[in-house]
Parts: sequence; structure tokens; C-alpha cells
Amino acid sequence: MHTGDIASRLDDELDTDAYADVDASPNGLQVGPADREVETVAVAVDAAVETIERASEAGADLLVTHHGIVWGSIERVTDSNYRRIAPLLENDLALYVAHLPLDGHQQLGNAAGLADQLDLDNRAPFGAMGGEWVGQRGRLVEGRSLEALVEALEANLDTGGQPVQTLDFGPETVEDVAIVTGSGADWLEEAVDVGADVLITGEGKQQAYHEAREAGINVVLAGHYATETFGVRALSARLDSWGLETTFIDCPTGL
Repeated sequence: MHTGDIASRLDDELDTDAYADVDASPNGLQVGPADREVETVAVAVDAAVETIERASEAGADLLVTHHGIVWGSIERVTDSNYRRIAPLLENDLALYVAHLPLDGHQQLGNAAGLADQLDLDNRAPFGAMGGEWVGQRGRLVEGRSLEALVEALEANLDTGGQPVQTLDFGPETVEDVAIVTGSGADWLEEAVDVGADVLITGEGKQQAYHEAREAGINVVLAGHYATETFGVRALSARLDSWGLETTFIDCPTGL
């Protein structure tokens, strides 16, 4: 299968066009020719020098990541841009990126994967952004304490050895859960509006402490990387079903 064919199928699957005006990342094929034959695909959360080099060592023809190397535009190929683009070109490795479309996809996305992990029921899109969604919400089959919820996350997420942080300002028993993976503290007010007992995200912001305390909602900070491995793993399974060999490049940051 050619790179362009894979990119086109992923674009359709993830509806990347819908996010074109709201995402700083240009989703889709960021580096590489469309007519190259692909046999092996590596997937990773970040398109960093380490993951690019490890994908090349694994014999990949294409690297699929959540975080790419272009944010807005590239004016100069120097410094970090050069360090990342050079090994892609040197190793004839193409790069496909799915950022917000992979956060918000209701079956393959990061939030959906985390909701699967928690076995949430009554799911609905959550996290409005420019008319699209970047998260998901749902209800625990049985309410549980915030402590039990955190223990379940710590047992199943690759946090790089770091503890899951909590802002425990909401109900002791958690039932309604809102999820925006990565950096999702900006959706705290929306979580309150939909009646969530807890917002689960990756990392927080200073003002989230006071906002959560004043609104009476719990916030769980489970790690940016840890909450965003679900999407690329789901894409790996989808690529497998298309007859491609895939490998997951795990590079936890602890952040």
C-alpha cells in the first residue's frame, strides 16, 4: 500500500478536514512522498528525534504520531526542526500526524480509549472546540471513590513512574466522568456545566486549582503522555487490519 493511500484512508477515518480550521497541527501526511510503498508502520505519541530514530531502526517506512513536527508553519529548517526532519529524510521515513482528530474521535480517539479503560457507559462527545469535539464523557457502571478511580488509572496507565495527581474538591463518590486527554484543563467549566463529578485530563494549569475548588468538582491529572497513547494504539490495530506490519514506539515522559 502506498503512503498516499494510507494517509487518505486515515484522513477519512478520522475526518481530519473537519479540524482544519481549529487545529494548530496540519493533520495528515507531514513528511514524505505519497507514492512510496509501505510495508511497516511505527506509531508513537510524539514525533521526536528518539521516536524517529527508533522507528527507523525498526525498519518502518511510515511513522504515525499524535504530536507532529509542524505547529502552524515552518519558516526555517534549523535547530529542533532540522534535528527532526533530517533523520526522516536520511532514513526515507514518512510522517503522518493526527492531533485533535485523534483526541476527539469517538471510537478510536484518546478520550474514547481512556473511557474504554474505565468501562464508561452512556457516552457522549465532550470538549467543544470550534464546532468539533476533543473529548468524551460517560458514566461509571458503578460509582466509586475518587481514590479507587485514581488507583485504577495508576494501575493501567504508563505514567513513567509518576503519581497521578488529584484536585479533590468534588463528590467523594464519582459517577459522571468527563475526559479531555493531554492538556484539557480549559474544559473544566464545561465539565461542571454537564454535571460531571470529575474531569480527567493529562496536565493542569495554575488557575484550575481555584476553578475546581470554587465549582466543587474533582480533577484528575494523569499525565499528558499517559493519557494519549490510546489513539495511536487504536490506529496501530486499524493499520494491522489493513495488512500492514505495525510496531508501537513507547517513549513515556512522566509528564
